[in-house]
Amino acid sequence: MKILITGANGLLGQKLIKLLSQKEQVRVVATSRGENVNLLSASGNTIFRPMDIVDEKAVHEVMHTVKPDVIIHTAAMTNVDQCEQEREKCWDVNVNAVGYLLKASQEMNAFMVHLSTDFIFSGEYGPLAEEEPAQPVNYYGKSKAEAEKRVLNSGLHFAIVRTALVYGITPQMSRSNIVLWVKKSLEEGKSIKVVDDQFRTPTLAEDLAQGCWLIADKRSEGIFHISDEQLYTPYEMAIQVARHFGLNESLISRADSTSFTQPARRPPRTGFIIDKAKQQLGFRPHSFQEGIALMGDQIRSLP
Repeated sequence: MKILITGANGLLGQKLIKLLSQKEQVRVVATSRGENVNLLSASGNTIFRPMDIVDEKAVHEVMHTVKPDVIIHTAAMTNVDQCEQEREKCWDVNVNAVGYLLKASQEMNAFMVHLSTDFIFSGEYGPLAEEEPAQPVNYYGKSKAEAEKRVLNSGLHFAIVRTALVYGITPQMSRSNIVLWVKKSLEEGKSIKVVDDQFRTPTLAEDLAQGCWLIADKRSEGIFHISDEQLYTPYEMAIQVARHFGLNESLISRADSTSFTQPARRPPRTGFIIDKAKQQLGFRPHSFQEGIALMGDQIRSLP
């Protein structure tokens, strides 16, 4: 099986490369914009091809050269506030590029695994099952909801993987996440305010990669929610991070989301019901506590 990954420089892309490079039956083609993909953890079954997903000609050329059986599309513009302020770029990356990949996939009958988000929902209630209607409250969510619609209407064999608040670490990480941010801030003795009126089911990057592989391996079609099962507020997550690493949790204070000035609205309550993934895929996520512990081990082993 030949699997092409977009966004191979990202957190999920790196975790997928590490996981899939261990599968003897898989050949991996890692793609990203630029040449700096890290394949240090990959085995000989992985090659890299530069591909800018917003360049339709480049997408066509790479896809027709590689001829993948499966595409795992992880690349996206995910900075919610940046999407709100740079709407044209957001639409180009999150919607138009999906169209280019779908067209190329149709031409070679490839199976697409498309990554989406809990931010397609309004946040009025949660946790949510796969059948809930999309009602985004920000432009990022709007772009991802439209991308889902195009995948659904493509006529392809596909799966849509929705996830929420992904966290993890790789040796060359360029972006932070809630675990790393809280750990670094407290280690530096900084007081931090953390939102206590939003609810999410966090997702360990390794779990998300495993979910994508289970879908690709089984060619399981449809929409799947992949995350932890437990709802937390960011404040509750921050307290758990502090306790795991033995840091001063008194530096953490609760904050109402209205006290932050942000260009984009956030849905107050999302989170996922993952029964479908558990039953159809055999998906078994780490708890948030187990995820923090795994990250701690990885941090200690970094060079």
